[in-house]
Amino acid sequence: MITRFITEVNTKINPFSAQSKSVRLFLTSLPPTARSQGMIIQTKLLARSAAEKNSLQVKFKDGKLLDLDCENMAIKSIIEECDRHSRALQKQADLADA
Repeated sequence: MITRFITEVNTKINPFSAQSKSVRLFLTSLPPTARSQGMIIQTKLLARSAAEKNSLQVKFKDGKLLDLDCENMAIKSIIEECDRHSRALQKQADLADA
């Protein structure tokens, strides 16, 4: 997963819910040095009886905010969406450098 262009990750997780598996796996796919490189990672744990849904928001360097439906998307789809935008930003950066 291309994490160079991700600036912020906000999650709400009910750790007792099976539907939060995608969010948990997404968080584990982030590199261990992400926070030290400037990425802001905020995680809110929900109570077992919470009415709120699990959520995942990813913000990129260009300001785009992806609000992903993590309850209905598999981890592969979530990473694919993030990589799609990261590759577009990578292409813009390569063209700017050339």
